[in-house]
Amino acid sequence: MSSSSDAVGDGYVLAVDFGGTKAGLAAFDATGTVLASERLPIHAERGAEQAVARTIEAARSLVGDVGGRALLGSGVASPGIVLRDRVLLAPNVPGWSRLRLQDTFEEALGVPVMCATDVKAAALAEARWGRLHGIHTGLHLNLGTGIALGVVVDGAVLTGAHGAAGEIGYNLPVAGGRAGGHAPLEERVGGGAIGARGRAFGGGGDAASVFALARSVPGARAFLAETLDELAVHVANAAILVDPARITVGGGMVESADVVLPALESVLDRAVPFPPEVLPARFAQNGPLVGAAALAWDAVPAS
Repeated sequence: MSSSSDAVGDGYVLAVDFGGTKAGLAAFDATGTVLASERLPIHAERGAEQAVARTIEAARSLVGDVGGRALLGSGVASPGIVLRDRVLLAPNVPGWSRLRLQDTFEEALGVPVMCATDVKAAALAEARWGRLHGIHTGLHLNLGTGIALGVVVDGAVLTGAHGAAGEIGYNLPVAGGRAGGHAPLEERVGGGAIGARGRAFGGGGDAASVFALARSVPGARAFLAETLDELAVHVANAAILVDPARITVGGGMVESADVVLPALESVLDRAVPFPPEVLPARFAQNGPLVGAAALAWDAVPAS
């Protein structure tokens, strides 16, 4: 991993990733080395303002830890569609929709800042330094609590007219569903939904417990197979539309790649005229943070 600039000297950038329960921060130099890092809980129930304020305090502390090097820029990855004056489609933390993340971080840090949706940041990480590098057309599929796609064309991540390209969690389920729901497909096949629905088979409320249970409990195995098959149909439809050469998969469910990837490949091979290669993402668990570093280097003014 390296910056595209040849004039960064001893400078570095600061990457911030706001996850569902935690914020991750890391200072990256031009070679991709992490100089310092920090994680802190979001405490979503306390609202957005305190989460951002504590993250900025941690960012300033991290800058102090790095010492004499120059902070050149910062990148911020967040759930939702990040606009300059607000964040759309991010209902999980009260007040998040009213945030002005770019302005807030620029004022706090005194450097240029770029922001992006977390899954699009992860797609950028794969395009810049991961397993979509050099791939003209690719998809990055995030399978975590929620689900979404990042569409990569010639090294750039497609945003769409409103920043919502690839938000397949809003697709209607295969068996039909209510139009206008929060995220109908995500509420059926996202990691959070798998965990909740898997309680019926003795799961512990999270997707990992359901995957573990499916190895020995036939009912859980059948439920998981049906759920992944439904997810795979939507991924196949996206592949038919975009014609990617490769799909990278990141997020928590990649920890069960031996189950998830074959389920996707089975449907893709049957349905897609030119089936893409399916691989675990290089940055399967920290893609948004690494993508935020890529955003940060893009924010650094050309010299």
